[in-house]
Amino acid sequence: MPSANNLQILIVDDQQSMRELTRHCLKQMGISKVAAAKSGEEALGVLGKTKFDLIISDWNMDGITGLELLTKIRGNPVIGKLPFIMATGQKEKTQIIAAKEAGANNYIVKPFSTADLKKRIEAVLGSLD
Repeated sequence: MPSANNLQILIVDDQQSMRELTRHCLKQMGISKVAAAKSGEEALGVLGKTKFDLIISDWNMDGITGLELLTKIRGNPVIGKLPFIMATGQKEKTQIIAAKEAGANNYIVKPFSTADLKKRIEAVLGSLD
C-alpha cells in the first residue's frame, strides 16, 4: 500500500489548465510530489533525471503524442515498467484498446474528478493511505 505523500508523479499535458487540474486532484489525495511536462519531448527529458512512481499523460499532444511517449517508455529498459495512466477527452473504445495494447496500466477520460483519478491510481498502484 503506497503512501500518498511519498509518491512522485509526472503529469504530461500540453494544456496548462489540465496540468493544474490534475495537480489539484493529486494534492487533494495527499500527493504533493508532482512534476509537470507540457510535451512528450519534455517528459522524456525529465524522466532521464528524476525517478517517478507514476505518469499521467494526455494522449493528444503536438510532437510526441501520449501514445508515442508510452511506446518509447515501454521500449526503455530502465523505465519500461513505469506505471502509466493515459488521459484523453475521447471515449472511443479503439483508443482504449490501443492504449492498453501499447502498455498503459489504466485510462481516464477528461475531464475527471478527484474520485475518478484516485480510483484509476489505486487500480494501478494499490490503495493509497
